[in-house]
Amino acid sequence: MARDKLLERISGCFLGLAVGDALGVPVEFRSRKDLDARPVDGMRGYGTWHQAPGTWSDDSSMTFCLAESLAGSYDLRDIANGFLRWYREGYWAAHYHVFDIGETTRHALSRIKGGEDPLFSGGLDVESNGNGSLMRIAPVALYSHGLNEADFFARIREVSGITHAHFRSVFSCYLFGTIVREILCNKSKSEALASAAARVKEFAAVSEFNRDELGRFERILSGRLLQAERNSINSDGYVVSTLEAAIWSFLTTDNYKDAVLKAVNLGEDTDTTACVTGALAGLYYGEAAIPSQWREVLAREKDILKLSCDFTESLKNRILPEKT
Repeated sequence: MARDKLLERISGCFLGLAVGDALGVPVEFRSRKDLDARPVDGMRGYGTWHQAPGTWSDDSSMTFCLAESLAGSYDLRDIANGFLRWYREGYWAAHYHVFDIGETTRHALSRIKGGEDPLFSGGLDVESNGNGSLMRIAPVALYSHGLNEADFFARIREVSGITHAHFRSVFSCYLFGTIVREILCNKSKSEALASAAARVKEFAAVSEFNRDELGRFERILSGRLLQAERNSINSDGYVVSTLEAAIWSFLTTDNYKDAVLKAVNLGEDTDTTACVTGALAGLYYGEAAIPSQWREVLAREKDILKLSCDFTESLKNRILPEKT
């Protein structure tokens, strides 16, 4: 893949997740029934968080902190410090102030602030399986594109584990990250999911992962999710729900706009569902597929584009041949 094409895909991913996030912010916590009556069809403002149109949330902020750190090198402490800077100072917030943060993430960052090593700061209990690490994990998958399966899983586990260390959250991030890696190989959506599922199942078998835990991902790994009815797709803040909803919204549409709107209009955790969907759809369809009228009001678009360039530059020597 040539550098210009890679940049188009990465900027699509970064802009795509922020746009999806911003579409969902004004209607977060709204029910599916309410959104069916008045569906989101464009960029709104105010609403739940009383934020201006184009404002993205903690989902995108933490993603951009992570991407900026990775553009330098892989350093878990630096990643954690970036998250802390966002939490304490509003760094990489849409308007430089934090208006939303999940409780599991808050607790983990408070522990890091108190001196805890980020290797051990994340929640391990089953109640800590919100979507707070899944929402931000895409840059790790892009950065770690060339790693073997064991090293890739280990890196995903470390970064997810800064805040969400339970196996279910880590595995959700790993499965999502594997799909991202397959998309980056220019595979079709169905091919990317099938190839990712095969790789993940093989690694899970070799690693002897808990079968009960793996069973929670059966609809994705079997491919049955593609045939799922909308009323069977949950869109709450539970990590498996978000993973299913994002993949389903991506697979059952054929363009960026429809994918993120389908995700938002599922209701409830609208910003995160659309953010994760937007990362997939933006990477797959590219920057040019994102509606210009949404980008025009997106907070800090120029900063996101610059970060995309910096991140792409950091990748080129690892996943691109020198001659490109």
